[in-house]
Amino acid sequence: MPTISLFYGIVISLYYFDNEKHHTPHIHAKYQGFSGVFDILNGDIIEGNLPKNKIKLVEAWIEIHKEDLIADWELASSGQQVFKIEPLK
Repeated sequence: MPTISLFYGIVISLYYFDNEKHHTPHIHAKYQGFSGVFDILNGDIIEGNLPKNKIKLVEAWIEIHKEDLIADWELASSGQQVFKIEPLK
């Protein structure tokens, strides 16, 4: 599971071939033992227990980098190497 970004202690990852459970392009966010799965297309949290302030940060980051995330999802879905995406500043 490659890490594609890291900001404010939040680790953002994208799994290869990870479309069986959620059936939508998504990322995984982890923060101090908490985790969340976010839909790339609409930025919503699909599941998880991240603190609310961290959810807002991830949602903002997704909105800013949606095109890059979709491109990474397409690469990952075909088993190719994904690229890093700028952190939230």
